[in-house]
Amino acid sequence: MINREWHLLSRPVGWPKPEDFALVEAEVPQPGEGQVLVRNEYLSVDPYMRGRMNAAKSYAEPYELGRPMQGGAVGEVVASEAEGIAVGDHVLHFGGWREYAAVNARGAVKVDPAAAPLPAYLGVLGMTGLTAYAGLLRIASFKEGDAVFVSGAAGAVGGQAGQIARLKGASRVIGSAGSDEKVRLLTEEYGFDAAFNYRNGPVAEQLKAAAPDGVDVYFDNVGGEHLEAAIGSLNLGGRIAVCGMISGYNNTEPAPGPRNLARLIQTRGRIQGFLVGDHYDLQPEFVREVGAWVRSGELKYRETVVEGVEHTLEAFLGVLRGDNTGKMIVKL
Repeated sequence: MINREWHLLSRPVGWPKPEDFALVEAEVPQPGEGQVLVRNEYLSVDPYMRGRMNAAKSYAEPYELGRPMQGGAVGEVVASEAEGIAVGDHVLHFGGWREYAAVNARGAVKVDPAAAPLPAYLGVLGMTGLTAYAGLLRIASFKEGDAVFVSGAAGAVGGQAGQIARLKGASRVIGSAGSDEKVRLLTEEYGFDAAFNYRNGPVAEQLKAAAPDGVDVYFDNVGGEHLEAAIGSLNLGGRIAVCGMISGYNNTEPAPGPRNLARLIQTRGRIQGFLVGDHYDLQPEFVREVGAWVRSGELKYRETVVEGVEHTLEAFLGVLRGDNTGKMIVKL
């Protein structure tokens, strides 16, 4: 049996190029003691993976050159050398970017395909969903009545952050997105009070028009011009949760910081970055609350599905371009 897996061949400079990667054929691995062999059914591609392609020290180990890359995946167990996980079970794990993965059972989580569609465990009920939940409620200290601005709001994290704010009693939810179609999604399906296309004009001007009374919380997925605009509209005691800064991920030179940071003094504002890995203690509460909203239809979500392991790289590059609406998923 042949296993196709994506390897990183060279560290990208600027935008990743196809020649930085290779789809390699290898033998299907056999599980060792305490491991399970998973036939992956769905793979996740996410913006944070761009940082792991660099050699610089960060919060996650860089991808090794000439070795399979890693990422979220969900699939069926086809061989098991571990107690508690049987052949036929479905598990969530981090042996993505490949068709088959031998993973340690302690790093795999059993999921129920009868309770939710398998791709949901990579998105709305998975890491991206928990990121939105923790970032809004814990890092940004959201409280009922807050006005909330979310950048990259049609993405997997942003769309959920805005809807959770609405369901928790926000006075106003504003989102930015990169197309008029995505803007309509935010207001017509996700229930945002206002949204704008950041390509249609200066972000600061569009934000002030959408939130004339300012914002109390900014959930940042984009950085750059969006962050500066949010600081400019921040109300007294405002909070900014920095989840990502995708606008600068492929820069070859450091992006200049916001020019108006002094306004945080005037507003007594707070800005804090976070990683979802520090907040898995919220997982039970998150699954219980968000799972109920998903089942009731109160929380909507979208997925952009690309088929075939051979198209995983293109799906990832699509995330960096903003091609996806909601969670980008690769179906094997």
